[in-house]
Amino acid sequence: MKYIYGPVKSRRLGWSLGISLTHYKVCSFDCIYCQLGKTTQRYSQRTECVPISEVIEEFKFWLVNNKDDAAKLQFVTLSGSGEPTLNLRIAELISELRKILTVPIAVITNSSLLPDPLVRQALMGADLIVPSLDAVTQEVFDKIDRPLAGIKIEEIIEGLVSLRQEFKGKIWLEVMLVKGVNDDLRHIRKLKEALDRINPDIVQLNSPVRVTAEADVVPVDKPKLEKIREILGDKAVIV
Repeated sequence: MKYIYGPVKSRRLGWSLGISLTHYKVCSFDCIYCQLGKTTQRYSQRTECVPISEVIEEFKFWLVNNKDDAAKLQFVTLSGSGEPTLNLRIAELISELRKILTVPIAVITNSSLLPDPLVRQALMGADLIVPSLDAVTQEVFDKIDRPLAGIKIEEIIEGLVSLRQEFKGKIWLEVMLVKGVNDDLRHIRKLKEALDRINPDIVQLNSPVRVTAEADVVPVDKPKLEKIREILGDKAVIV
């Protein structure tokens, strides 16, 4: 399979079948904690990164030949080996999947393209969006997510605010916390202000547990995670 992977048992989504909409490590970020390694192609220009017609045909083939696995699916997730919203035809894929699926469709995104109204509109057919927000100041954002030049965290936050106003499904916002990078409590309190504006259904707090792109990435210890969860309020959960 070129585009389909799994199903895998996810801590967040249960049994999920993944679909990659880009080639390996095509992304607008080069996050220090990425378990897939360093980004090989970093850009933010939307194209048909991989042919959606091929993705759909492969997905249909998988359904026919994996009926037992298909029966236990809890989500089909658009994510994979790069940033899925870079694919210009993601809305078409969601529409086609909707015709043949009875399980919810989730999109996992780094949020970098959400300032674009066309990108937000393209995601309206999903049931669940899982966007990331690791930082709320440009300095911390540049350090942890290493975005393509010109991507501004203030614009991403505004894009997330607009997404919440426009999207009728669920939003589970993920924050990846790295010790000594974005876990300072002053930064966390600024994050809380942004989260209050965005108003996601859930805030998922995570910390790296697998091999990361950079060797010196250290997870936040459990007591600190609990303190951060307390500051962020009732919607925050440690995953």
